[in-house]
Order: sequence, then structure tokens, then C-alpha cells
Amino acid sequence: MQFLIDNFAALTVTGLTLGAIYALVALGYTLVYGVLRLINFAHSEVFMYGTFAALWVVMLLGGRPGAGVGPVVFWVAMMFVAAMAVSGLIAVLLERVAYRPLRKRNAPPLIALISAIGASFVLAEIMGLRSRIVAWVGLEENLRDYVRNSRNNAGMPTIISPQPIFTVGGYNVTNVDIFVIIGAIVLMVVLDQFVKRSRLGRGIRAVAMDPEAAALMGVNRDRVIQVTFLVGGVMAGAAAAFYMLKIGITRYDAGFILGVKAFTAAVLGGIGNLRGALVGGFVLGLAENYGSALVGSQWKDVVAFVLLILILLFRPTGLLGESLGKARA
Repeated sequence: MQFLIDNFAALTVTGLTLGAIYALVALGYTLVYGVLRLINFAHSEVFMYGTFAALWVVMLLGGRPGAGVGPVVFWVAMMFVAAMAVSGLIAVLLERVAYRPLRKRNAPPLIALISAIGASFVLAEIMGLRSRIVAWVGLEENLRDYVRNSRNNAGMPTIISPQPIFTVGGYNVTNVDIFVIIGAIVLMVVLDQFVKRSRLGRGIRAVAMDPEAAALMGVNRDRVIQVTFLVGGVMAGAAAAFYMLKIGITRYDAGFILGVKAFTAAVLGGIGNLRGALVGGFVLGLAENYGSALVGSQWKDVVAFVLLILILLFRPTGLLGESLGKARA
């Protein structure tokens, strides 16, 4: 308890920073569940591919682990463009290959769930075996920097050097902390307004509320679902770029634990609720840090899973509990 009191400010700021990343990934779970009533467990790998895209674009343009690079704005922009584009593409391909054929055959929800779990493992193993895959096609020498040690950690060069901006309770809040927290909130507001005000956003809400009625009104359900996966993937890509700026390390299975935590954040806020994903992410990040301060950092992941169990037991609809289809302005 004394450790929590002495480091309350530091735990709060770092908890909010991690929570912002959880929230952006949670948006993908929330959007897909709101439209399809499907838990897209492969969404964690969509995030993981975004982390590698952010890393590889920096390497491609001249950065290397352990070497400083600049200018900052250029590298950050390239990271976000690459991560959001690749994660969006993977999400769309995932929908097209793993889920759409099942919808066309009216497969039961359990089959779609099994497909999601299988797709998650396949995507992770493709990244983990990338060195062998490129060797099979004779490109190992050309892509050596990108595929070597394919099952080990991959480090990002320092893009933004953490600089203290102001102090709270003895903790120096850095520019990276502020960038991640504010960036996540801005993206959340943009997405919320997109869903609420745009034509495609209204289509998403219509399909989430009543797919049959939406189809009768001329809404193209397949297009709406594709856009839903794309938007969720883009948000996961943004989270991946923030993650690489803050954490700086990724690997082929980096999405697994973080994906489960993001799913916990979605359930905590109210799965199917966009604003709930943001609230759930921040609450989970804080709960993790406070809990690990009380029981030990080695129990940090356990705190998140215990919180998920408690939420499912006592408030399965989450803190806000309103579905995407019933969302109000």
C-alpha cells in the first residue's frame, strides 16, 4: 500500500498511457461485435501487424535499432501511415477470407468464433515463421533485416526522446505520455463523430440495430461490415504506432496478451459501445497499475483477467452498457 501511495502519480499517468492503447484496440472488438455479434479474437494480430509495419517503415527509410533518427514529425507520420494502412488491410482481408464465406453459408456463431481463433493463430505464426517463408521464395538475403530472429523481440529506434513537460506528484510527465493520451482521445472523438454523423456511420448503426430492416432500406450489409473491419483495423494500427513509440518492442505474439486486455476493456466499458471502449481502456490501465502496486508487478496480467471475470459476473453489460445500434449523440 505504501508503494501505491508513494508512486500514485507515476502509476496514474502510465496507467492512462497504457489504457489509451487498450482503448484504441478495444474499438475494433466493439465495432465488430456491435455489427456482427462476433468476438473477433484475430483483432489482436491486426494490432501486432501494425507494430511491425511501424518498425519496418522506419528501418526501410534508414532507421536502425539503437540509432537515433530524425526529423521527428516525418518519422512519426510514416509510422502512423504504415501501421494504420497495414492493420486496415489485414482486417479487411480477415473479414473477406475468414468470416464472409461463413456468413454466406449462414454458419452458426460458434463456427465463426472458431474461425476467429484459428485466424489469430495463423496470422501470428505467419509472422513468427517469416524467415522460413521468405527463404522458400528465395528472398531471405534481400529481406534479412526484416526476417532474421523472427520469433524474438524486435526493437524500434528512438523516434521521440521522452522529455519531461511538467511534474505531477513527483512524476515527470513526458511528451510521449501526453502524445499517446491526447492522440487516443482525439481519434476516439473522430471515430465517434464518424459513426454518428457520416452516411457510412449511420449504415453501421443501422446494421447493428436491425440487419434485416437495414437491408430493406437499401443498406449494403457486406459493404458496411467491410467498412467496420477497416475502421477497427485502422484504429488498431494507430494503437500499434502509439505502442511502438511508448514501448518500442514487438514480437510475433505481442498481440495476444494485449488483445485479451483490450477485449477486457471493451467488456468493461460495455462491448458494442464506442465511448465505453475509451472509458474501459483507461479504467483497465489504472486498475492494472494500482493492482500491481498492491500485489506485485508479476501479478499485473492477473489483475486484468480477474477484473474481466468480475465484470462478467456482476455487470456483464459493462459500465456504460449501451449497444452500438442504440448509441445516442
